[in-house]
Amino acid sequence: MDTIPRSNVVHKYQKRSLLIAINCIASLSIFFFGYDQGLMSGVNNTVDYYQTTMGFGHPDPKTGAPVIDNTLLQGGIIAIYYLGTLIGALAGGSLGDRYGRIKTISIGACWGVFGACLQCSAQNHNWMIIARLINGFGTGILNAIVPVWATETAEHTSRGQFVTIEFTLNIFGVVVAYWLEFGCAYYGDGSGRYGFVWRFPIAFQILPLLALAISVWFFPESPRYLVKVGRNEEARYILGRLRGETGEDVGRAEAEFQDIKNIAELERATSKNHSYIAMLFGIGSGKLHTGRRVQLVIWLQIMQEWIGIAGVTIYAPTIFRIAGISNANSKWISGLNYITYTFATLICVFTLDRIGRRWTLYWGSVMQGIPMILAAALTKLGKNATARGDTQTAAGYGIGAVAMIFIFTATFGATWLTVPWLYPAEIFPLEVRAKGNAWGVVGWSIGNGWCTLLLPIIFAALDENTYYIFGACNVITIPMVWALYPESNQRTLEEMNLLFASDSIWNWDAERNFAILKEQNPDLVQAAQRGHSVIDPETGMVRPPHRNMSHDASALTVHHDDADSTEKQHFKHG
Repeated sequence: MDTIPRSNVVHKYQKRSLLIAINCIASLSIFFFGYDQGLMSGVNNTVDYYQTTMGFGHPDPKTGAPVIDNTLLQGGIIAIYYLGTLIGALAGGSLGDRYGRIKTISIGACWGVFGACLQCSAQNHNWMIIARLINGFGTGILNAIVPVWATETAEHTSRGQFVTIEFTLNIFGVVVAYWLEFGCAYYGDGSGRYGFVWRFPIAFQILPLLALAISVWFFPESPRYLVKVGRNEEARYILGRLRGETGEDVGRAEAEFQDIKNIAELERATSKNHSYIAMLFGIGSGKLHTGRRVQLVIWLQIMQEWIGIAGVTIYAPTIFRIAGISNANSKWISGLNYITYTFATLICVFTLDRIGRRWTLYWGSVMQGIPMILAAALTKLGKNATARGDTQTAAGYGIGAVAMIFIFTATFGATWLTVPWLYPAEIFPLEVRAKGNAWGVVGWSIGNGWCTLLLPIIFAALDENTYYIFGACNVITIPMVWALYPESNQRTLEEMNLLFASDSIWNWDAERNFAILKEQNPDLVQAAQRGHSVIDPETGMVRPPHRNMSHDASALTVHHDDADSTEKQHFKHG
């Protein structure tokens, strides 16, 4: 394949080894994302940072714990990062659909390096605010495009597994950030009054970003993007390397290639307006219903933050202090919590593609909501016991509250961590997949920014009662997912247009309509059904289609027959 440089790993690896290589490089981005999220937890507790440089607090003379004088400034410095991710996601989605996944990943990594350099050299809060805005911009670009690249190269039967492995690296990034800061806290006399204590951990993220910016050029472009822009020969070659061309794999790559071409051409015929505004309101998308998909991914990401993880990730030491744990102990307990969090993500590797996205979210909501409510109650009981002078009983309640936080975090790692990031990368049409995933990052940015800006104020006003808010949000997500979110597990990316073709917003109508459309249009999407493939398994040759599906914008027609009438539902533009 002369158009792909010989240095590209696609010539050296194939099938699972190539997928693993792609996910390793994607994991660099996800690692940086986790590292950057976990960073501020330790930075916020460094005296030189919050008192000397930023000026929003001072250490308690008795305990040494941070006393925040300006909660709005503290929350604002953290929250401005998410404004950057919001803007960066929109930019990344547009760049990814226009110039490709590889170029966009490299651009995002370079912006991240720039932002990290500014952060680690910040001299005051104004400087830090601008630096975090720029760093967030780079993160937003990467978050919009890396999950798309990963899902577009993976097989539909193991898509969730590969993305989940990436997010194990995401939480490992949080762990590395936390323990690196924990070790740096002992620099000098251990007082935290040295700039190195917080500047070095911020600078450390430059290393994976530089590695990502350079190494991604040696990896293959998404075959689905290549089909979209008409580079079919390259797309077909890369698919052949990803799926295999010999033995029992004969015909698989060609079947998937034909499906991608069919759907790409159908999307061009059914949807003409691909701007962000048109996507948000579903203008001109017809039966593709991109507006509905945008709303689903935005709210899934917002709820991911409000079920409690934003508070636990950034304010873990504060949460443990509220539970009665000393300032010194709260730091290492927080670090231990993150280690548990990392190992819990491995559960999702083995369950996500087996039980599906919906059931993963269900059991996660239940096992997150209960510990949040119990943590609030146990913390309250512990504070009451402390007020009575019963320190032994108070310690017991404090341990119980900490255990509930551990259970919550582990459950989140096994469930809600991955699905809200995987789902947006799965459900959007090829023509706007990067932009669609960007809308998911917008939702995450809104949820995270909203949380981090308000949580210092909420914790100051409500203390442990904040957990009840998180518990209530977990309860809300159960009927929300059940009614509105169709299952994407074990379905190809090309089948998603059929899944969202129904005019009804309800999941049960979408599933019924999907079954009818698949039955009536067997040639439209075939890679998931080897028995009905557009490739003859005996000869490896393309079967002639029953009709020219790739150019027929009215192909998806649902026939509802009864004794008196026949109703036709056309999948077309308008």
